[in-house]
Amino acid sequence: MTSYSCCLILFLFTWNTAAYGPNQRAQKKGDIILGGLFPIHFGVAAKDQDLKSRPESVECIRYNFRGFRWLQAMIFAIEEINSSPTLLPNMTLGYRIFDTCNTVSKALEATLSFVAQNKIDSLNLDEFCNCSEHIPSTIAVVGATGSGISTAVANLLGLFYIPQVSYASSSRLLSNKNQFKSFLRTIPNDEHQATAMADIIEYFRWNWVGTIAADDDYGRPGIEKFREEAEERDICIDFSELISQYSDEEEIQQVVEVIQNSTARVIVVFSSGPDLEPLIKEIVRRNITGKIWLASEAWASSSLIAMPEFFRVIGSTIGFALKAGQIPGFREFLQKVHPKKSINNGFAKEFWEETFNCYLPDGSKNSPASTSFHKGQEEGLGAGNGTSAFRPPCTGEENITSVETPYLDYTHLRISYNVYLAVYSIAHALQDIYTCTPGKGLFTNGSCADIKKVEAWQVLKHLRHLNFTNNMGEQVDFDEFGDLVGNYSIINWHLSPEDGSVVFEEVGHYNVYAKKGERLFINENKILWGGFSKEVPFSNCSRDCLPGTRKGIIEGEPTCCFECVDCPDGEYSDETDASACDKCPEDYWSNENHTSCIPKQIEFLAWTEPFGIALTLFAVLGIFLTSFVLGVFTKFRNTPIVKATNRELSYLLLFSLLCCFSSSLFFIGEPQNWTCRLRQPAFGISFVLCISCILVKTNRVLLVFEAKIPTSLHRKWWGLNLQFLLVFLCTFVQIVICVIWLYTAPPSSYRNHELEDEIIFITCHEGSLMALGFLIGYTCLLAAICFFFAFKSRKLPENFNEAKFITFSMLIFFIVWISFIPAYASTYGKFVSAVEVIAILAASFGLLACIFFNKVYIILFKPSRNTIEEVRCSTAAHAFKVAARATLRRSNVSRKRSNSLGGSTGSTPSSSISSKSNHEDPFPLPACAEQQRQQQRGCKQKVSFGSGTVTLSLSFEEPQKNAMANRNAKRRNSLEAQNSDDSLMRHRALLPLQ
Repeated sequence: MTSYSCCLILFLFTWNTAAYGPNQRAQKKGDIILGGLFPIHFGVAAKDQDLKSRPESVECIRYNFRGFRWLQAMIFAIEEINSSPTLLPNMTLGYRIFDTCNTVSKALEATLSFVAQNKIDSLNLDEFCNCSEHIPSTIAVVGATGSGISTAVANLLGLFYIPQVSYASSSRLLSNKNQFKSFLRTIPNDEHQATAMADIIEYFRWNWVGTIAADDDYGRPGIEKFREEAEERDICIDFSELISQYSDEEEIQQVVEVIQNSTARVIVVFSSGPDLEPLIKEIVRRNITGKIWLASEAWASSSLIAMPEFFRVIGSTIGFALKAGQIPGFREFLQKVHPKKSINNGFAKEFWEETFNCYLPDGSKNSPASTSFHKGQEEGLGAGNGTSAFRPPCTGEENITSVETPYLDYTHLRISYNVYLAVYSIAHALQDIYTCTPGKGLFTNGSCADIKKVEAWQVLKHLRHLNFTNNMGEQVDFDEFGDLVGNYSIINWHLSPEDGSVVFEEVGHYNVYAKKGERLFINENKILWGGFSKEVPFSNCSRDCLPGTRKGIIEGEPTCCFECVDCPDGEYSDETDASACDKCPEDYWSNENHTSCIPKQIEFLAWTEPFGIALTLFAVLGIFLTSFVLGVFTKFRNTPIVKATNRELSYLLLFSLLCCFSSSLFFIGEPQNWTCRLRQPAFGISFVLCISCILVKTNRVLLVFEAKIPTSLHRKWWGLNLQFLLVFLCTFVQIVICVIWLYTAPPSSYRNHELEDEIIFITCHEGSLMALGFLIGYTCLLAAICFFFAFKSRKLPENFNEAKFITFSMLIFFIVWISFIPAYASTYGKFVSAVEVIAILAASFGLLACIFFNKVYIILFKPSRNTIEEVRCSTAAHAFKVAARATLRRSNVSRKRSNSLGGSTGSTPSSSISSKSNHEDPFPLPACAEQQRQQQRGCKQKVSFGSGTVTLSLSFEEPQKNAMANRNAKRRNSLEAQNSDDSLMRHRALLPLQ
């Protein structure tokens, strides 16, 4: 079995070695061997394997100058380490470097060589095999470039725990240590790069993009991560396409059609240069311009794409580049390359031929005929630049510095520095093994590995715990996922004014260590869009929504395609493309354009507004008129009219009207807590005081004129003190209502935001509508009682009794306050106060005018009517009327009795009553004429009734003739009854003057 395994492994190794001849590898012996995988070519020639003969290894085409420079960086680092007296002293590093041709198949061929050699060493076959030319095992591999290639290589190397340190594979899938156990890298993974791309799009306020990704393990995971980041930022993707350098022409045409028809101007590309090149060539052929290309680091600085002839199409490229490093002495090392001097580098010969477009005579593979297929270009330069199918021979004296190629572009060493750092990482891991102290090692019981017999898995263990400082003073240590966290430079493609080449201008950076929101920095002044413009291109599905509007969703469209909707009233947006409008604070409202909030308009019944001024003027007018009436009554207080109206109660009534007019002023002006608590009680108490005075006046006169015979009891109840007591009691009830109201639910100032959105109405919150209802209801109750008494006494003598006018004033009062209730309920804001002020003024003016204006008119303009005789005559007329009714009633009764007894009616000494039956219409009562004569002789009144007319004559002197009329008992009884009536009439006649 051992012999069989040996033969099998030797066969594999021999087959693998045959595929890679001496000129297809860079190899140098050493105590410890490092493997290397570099893309010296961009691809392989398409070849149909019909399997009619034994399959042959495919040929690599399109020379990659940058790939050769990366290879040189590895060799330079190894030679520098070998020359170091402190790093791995007395140890020599060797190398075996192969070309992956940027394909998985070639990379796996090279990887099999590493694995096979390690397997032979593990079997210890020296006693069975002649191994004089034995090459030591490969303890670590540097490479590969593309993530898809590294994925395949890592799966194979991981089986044998051979550490793999990649310098350019950034796929986030490779961070999975369960699958890729031995993979490490000196480049950040695409997790941060995809986030940085989304941050750039958000920075420039783009939201409508397309995505293109290489159909491999680099492009697919990278663009998937970008989609996740874009979704978080509300960035919409119009199209998403996959490409490959091996895509047929029809697939490329289809992708180009999608790009050409898309309205998205920004295109995010996760791809390598070779995969993207066919697509860019077709876009250039169709001259599709105006697109903005956001490039991943794999092609952002690729000279395969950054060519002057492509610039008009992709001149607006913004891309990511790795942080550049410094390699002292590397420039001189690159310039020393020569086929004859680089005996360990089998790729130097082809490099020389491709650089100078010639051929070196020795070697069949590099004859003119065999190299005629190398017409591809590596990042813009390569074989076939000339038109001849055959190359001239090389002299070997060509100057490498006289030709411009990407090989000597060492201004920004990014991938080259990552290669340099990868080699030094392995070297420092070996140094840790070399300097390990037993008992402090990383292995069982603190043991250390033997540097002379070190194995790959031991090196992997030390790499995972590596920590050293590089030549730039930076700390290098791999995290738990085998990654190095690094920063990105942001570059913009410019066209050099000197030679017309494409240069990469650094316009910003992305710091992955910074806080979120502070990682991205861009200097917009350095960016040139399309190579000349400073204006940021527009790449949104919809035009920006201006401040004052918000984005509205269009049904069936992505969220980035929207319509601009004006913010509703009370909301605003002060930024462009607002997703939603913000509500204004409670005391603010949106301005006309809805771009900001302004303080709401404050409204109340102000003193300065026309309506407030008008109401104030009417209130002042009422106060003035009331004061004028009070002045008139005070001046003419001893006149019959003033006396007849009960002047003390009239003064109190006028005072209450002054209070009513004044209380209306509390409803004007900005409501404060104290005004709100004062105005309703002031109004209610003032009106109750007013109505109480009117009620007591009306009731007193009515009681006097309704009484048959005035007694001392009547005089007691009609006294002035009792009148004021009644007024006080009626008013006290209202005071109690107000006190309870103010104690339980006091009114307060209230800022009402609900009536109108843009206006704050400062009003009084009444606290309790029930209390307000009781206040007004009690006032109306007293008014109703007053109205009842006034209506009942409407036929009393009108010259001094204002019963009819009180009736009218009460009607006005009721009309005003009945109208007030629906008006109060239907109005809002400042008009509530205005309605109540109008009601107060209207009721007050009605009471003032109806009760006092007629008397003031008589006092001032009709003084002839303001006499005792006028007042007594008026009162006597009413007395005659009442007495006539009573006398006629008794006469009718006596007549009926006489008729039944056969007697006749006599006449009294002091009065004579004549009655005649007639059926004529009644006539009005005559007024007293010739007042002086009637004062001496008495008044004669003719009273008309429905059944007849009675003429009544009454003398105000004491009748002397009554003493002589005692002749018979019948006439005496009649006289006593008449004297009783005369005494009552005298009292009523003198009542108004008391």
